[in-house]
Amino acid sequence: MKCPFCAHLGDKVVDSRESKEGEVIRRRRECLGCGRRFTSYERIDEIAYMVIKKDGTRERFERQKLISGLLKACEKRPVSISSIESVADKVEASLQERPEKEMGTEEVGKVVMDELKRLDKVAYVRFASVYRSFRDVGEFMSELKDLLNAKE
Repeated sequence: MKCPFCAHLGDKVVDSRESKEGEVIRRRRECLGCGRRFTSYERIDEIAYMVIKKDGTRERFERQKLISGLLKACEKRPVSISSIESVADKVEASLQERPEKEMGTEEVGKVVMDELKRLDKVAYVRFASVYRSFRDVGEFMSELKDLLNAKE
């Protein structure tokens, strides 16, 4: 830490205290160059995870938005909330594992569809119909046939 008075780079920590919320650590430091004391504050820097949309724009990843879409797909289906949260956890984990901290919506959709296909076929078809934005009934029927063939 650089001393604000003499710009010396050496110091020692005299006292450390956490804030009441535990989000910030306050440290009293003493410069080893000039002997004066100063205070520093440390907090965790949260890097936002980003989703690259189909049009190329970037948007902050919102877990709640993903869960909302999953809840719509699983509405009136025998899928537990913990299963829905597990799917959201897997998407979030795959985002966190990436060094670039961003993921395309195609990849997010693929992870979600793979998990929904395993959990509930109807929820999978609902999600796929919105995510893939089928152009006509033929595309929709083709997806259903693939799903039925995979089951056999």
